[in-house]
Amino acid sequence: MAQLKDPDPRATLRGGLPDRYLTPDDIAEIFEVPKETVYQWRKKRTGPPGFRIGKHLRYDPTDVHAYVTERKTAGRDAA
Repeated sequence: MAQLKDPDPRATLRGGLPDRYLTPDDIAEIFEVPKETVYQWRKKRTGPPGFRIGKHLRYDPTDVHAYVTERKTAGRDAA
């Protein structure tokens, strides 16, 4: 049985939390935005919270899920 080498990060989040920290590329792909937008969100503190491991930016999938849930709730309250 063949296994997928690189599953779609969006499908991974829908199916459950991935077992690794997410990269800015993953975040850009999940939200379908340019990677520069991910960096601007971090600079403006408007996107999912990230953290640094040395010089590398990473995102905890739990924090990303909480961010999405918060945004969905905020959208409903504004309507």
